[in-house]
Amino acid sequence: MAAGERVVIVGAGVAGLTTAVVLAEAGASVHVIAEQVPGVTSLAAGAMWGPYLVEPKIKVDQWGQRSLEVFRRLAEVPATGVRLTSGIEASRTAETPPDWATTLPGFRPCGPTELPTGFSAGYRFTVPLIDMPTYLSYLLRRLDAAEGTVERRRLASLADAGPATVTVNCTGLGAKDLLPDPDLRPIRGQHVVVTNPGLAEFFSEDTGPSPDLLCFYPHGDTVVLGGTAIDGEGGLVPDDTAAANILARCAEVEPRLATARVLEHRVGARPTRATVRVEVDRREDGAVVVHNYGHGGAGVTLSWGCAEEAHRLLASK
Repeated sequence: MAAGERVVIVGAGVAGLTTAVVLAEAGASVHVIAEQVPGVTSLAAGAMWGPYLVEPKIKVDQWGQRSLEVFRRLAEVPATGVRLTSGIEASRTAETPPDWATTLPGFRPCGPTELPTGFSAGYRFTVPLIDMPTYLSYLLRRLDAAEGTVERRRLASLADAGPATVTVNCTGLGAKDLLPDPDLRPIRGQHVVVTNPGLAEFFSEDTGPSPDLLCFYPHGDTVVLGGTAIDGEGGLVPDDTAAANILARCAEVEPRLATARVLEHRVGARPTRATVRVEVDRREDGAVVVHNYGHGGAGVTLSWGCAEEAHRLLASK
């Protein structure tokens, strides 16, 4: 990739903005086009680093570890919205911990007295928590400092993005119709944001493939409570019943949350496919497209690793 080369990035979720920052800081002339800036689904994320339910494993592990390195550095700067936070991931069955968790600082099995009622196993570790509205604003500021530009516009096709040496497709669920990609499907996620009653640690249940999630992530004065994972649903209107159930599940584990004041509801549609797609697509008309989408619920976790992979692909195109 030559210095000053014009690159258009379509999409302004965490994948698009991170890729834009990486390329702009590497010397490309970056222009981001997106209907929503920042992307709604990324704004709705919890968000805790952790490569959940996403493939291919070898690449995911590499991308996730690279992102973890970057988030640890960003946690040293308060304005990023990234913090290293201790907490517990627990299970109601005697499950072994995921391999990624065992490498995290402070990892150890929980004693019986540390676990809420009904849980049979759990593990404590320290991991990056990301306050997404703050973090996405930070990425936009960093892109601006690298002289990247942003345009709010809906595209009917990637060709509508206009002239560019390379187009980078970070459209998430939008790729289903924009390309089209029939393998892409939504998994609806909902979070409830409440006032923080004094929590300093996170809690997350390993619920496996269940659509009913249980987690709470403290971000200073607020706590993000989760959640849902409704496969095949992409609507973004908050579900009152789902919200009430989220609050009840979280309050059962942490009773102080029962009286916390609800501040807002956040809903997103995780762009999910069998494998994350990060690859070069050389089209019949000579156009070069780099795809970076399909991260499911691990968009934040994989963001820096995938962005740097897109950069490497551009450098060798």
